[in-house]
Amino acid sequence: MSTAGWGESNSLFIALFGISGIIHIIQGIWYKQRTFAILMVLGCICEMIGYGGRIIMYDDPWSFNGFIMQIVCITIAPVFMTAAIYVTLYRSILQLSPSSASFKPALYYQIFIPCDIISLVLQAVGGAMSSQSNGSSKAGVDIGLAGLSFQVFTLLFFIVLAVQYGVRYRKDRRNGRVKISSLDGRFKFFLLCLSLSLVLIFIRCAYRIYELSDGYGGSALHDQGLFIALESCMITAAILLLNIGHPGLVFDPRRRSAISIDESAHAYSSDETK
Repeated sequence: MSTAGWGESNSLFIALFGISGIIHIIQGIWYKQRTFAILMVLGCICEMIGYGGRIIMYDDPWSFNGFIMQIVCITIAPVFMTAAIYVTLYRSILQLSPSSASFKPALYYQIFIPCDIISLVLQAVGGAMSSQSNGSSKAGVDIGLAGLSFQVFTLLFFIVLAVQYGVRYRKDRRNGRVKISSLDGRFKFFLLCLSLSLVLIFIRCAYRIYELSDGYGGSALHDQGLFIALESCMITAAILLLNIGHPGLVFDPRRRSAISIDESAHAYSSDETK
């Protein structure tokens, strides 16, 4: 896989992922959001290793170590980020209105986290098989594509359910079934950043399917401008948005709640988290 002409950009993205990861650690400690921080930091570490592999391949295009670092780590990194988003949406539903969900809110992560793990395993196995054959393994490409396709399907299904919840929530609120006085600016900003991050990761995953559709010898895989735009920039923006609109803005137990919820919703939330 050629990385000619883009050596400096790889170093830039390593720096950005490193900075974001450090900020996520600090935010996780400060806001007491450990699960979110762990998942996001794992994603940042994978990205840094992957772009380190790209730097190695920039100097030595035939480096096996560089190839496997890039193929495996950059491919699987967003899986950790989507897992963080799934858990965060579950917590948001508990705060807003659990009764507006089509099913038990806990299913949002009980279903999607295992799907993420399946996607992670398929992509890792496919990447490992491809790296062993230096990209010539059709089976490795097919398994990796299956993992990416499953991830895109999972993300699309998740987005549909999230939109459906939003529609039901607005309807319930208009009809007086949800007694929430207001959503303050923090919660709205947090939801905006979360939604944009999810869309950016979805675009990236759809691009990776296109990129691998012709195998490792295809022209799309060697289009570094497209890679920077639809892989590097999409994921960097998604991670930074989750720094800016961090869940700690609304879930920090030391701060005043960003919303006012009715007693029934609060009771439901308490039962769910026991």
